[in-house]
Amino acid sequence: MTIYRYSLGPVRALNELFPAAKFANKDLNFKTRADVIAHYTKNSLAADRISGIDQVNVKKENGEYIIELSGTASLEVLKTFGNRHFRIFDASHSQKAIRGKKLMERFGVWNPMNHYSVNKNPNDGTSKWTLFPPLGLNVIGQKGLLLLHYPPWAVLQAGTFENAMTMQRWGRMLSAAGVPADEVDLYKTFIDVNPVAAPGSGESEYPNDYMPIMMASAFFDGPRDRDYIKSMLELYLSPPGWPEDSKYTLPLLICGSPLYDPQAPGWFRTAYTDILPTDTGEQSGVPYSIPLVDVMQTGKFRVFPDSKRETPYFIGNHMIAAGVTGKCTKDPSQIPDIRQYEAQDLVAATFLKLYTENPNLEPEDAKAQACKRWYGNETGTGAPTPPDPKDALTLCALAQMDLFFTPNPPSPTYNFDQACKRCQEAKEKNNPCGDPIGPTDPRKLSC
Repeated sequence: MTIYRYSLGPVRALNELFPAAKFANKDLNFKTRADVIAHYTKNSLAADRISGIDQVNVKKENGEYIIELSGTASLEVLKTFGNRHFRIFDASHSQKAIRGKKLMERFGVWNPMNHYSVNKNPNDGTSKWTLFPPLGLNVIGQKGLLLLHYPPWAVLQAGTFENAMTMQRWGRMLSAAGVPADEVDLYKTFIDVNPVAAPGSGESEYPNDYMPIMMASAFFDGPRDRDYIKSMLELYLSPPGWPEDSKYTLPLLICGSPLYDPQAPGWFRTAYTDILPTDTGEQSGVPYSIPLVDVMQTGKFRVFPDSKRETPYFIGNHMIAAGVTGKCTKDPSQIPDIRQYEAQDLVAATFLKLYTENPNLEPEDAKAQACKRWYGNETGTGAPTPPDPKDALTLCALAQMDLFFTPNPPSPTYNFDQACKRCQEAKEKNNPCGDPIGPTDPRKLSC
């Protein structure tokens, strides 16, 4: 039996970073903050595929939360996990979010709609905010990193991201890209530019955007005492054991577009204007230069000017955007056509997977390889035409799953095999927007 104990940090700080027990669904049976910490620690151990853990106990000792892991797992592995787990929540990383929150409170901009309903949905209720850094995600085993906007309140209630539609769909993209089933979770680790859990409808959907780009830039970036986003990126992009001679860190996927949830790429643009490509020209005799953060854009950057390694990045859609705004149009070469969405998202997933195979791959080459697979060209332009018939079928099936949803709870009407069957039996095979795919197909072609 192996027993390993380590401090996760001061009680006072961790009480700010882990949600109160009362916020969780009753079936989780949380009574204390220690229960909450134990729960998310178990989730992280599972995400990192660390087996042989019989018990996770959390206690308060001398003003700190102490975690005790017991079981048959390797002591060396547990030490690696514990050391990195502590660093995630130390004063140089997650605790910087506390400083940002306190500054927001000082300026009177923390939860400006407190006590008011965020929308007409009774499930969302009134506006509630609480700090929520990466909880229950990979600590040491991630194979890529995602940059997102903010965590929805429903995730806090459920105590896991796994049931969120965003992560379920992203899992389908990763599997379609060829990531083995037992490794899919290693590509779901993410950092939010606004580490604040809030109701998933009404806080970010326009025009009720109370978590704009400037909130991330002003309160979770900036001086080194509160540069939460960059500090967390630096830590997560180089997991324990990352090869010293590696040219790059793990790849970063920046998720969001002007059409849906643009805050993460928007923050990236404000933070790294000097390294981005620009749209330059002249209008009415006045020159202009606009830094770009377009979907399908790739490149490399250093998180801090003195960072040891560069990070390959790729800008993609928010992973749930296709299911929200995707539809069939007459132009499959442009968003919001569902075929374009699927291809772009599959390129993003493939981009991350390629770095597992070759960590020193140039980002432009990774993009070219991914685009060649899903578009039939190396630039990712035009209507997607995957050269491999199996990939063409996969793209069609995924589009079918995103086009048709069953309410309460919302979920794809067709599973992957059923969607494949629809695509194979369609009048025009592998075209998810064919007319019609089925005799009772309610979908209509829109302009």
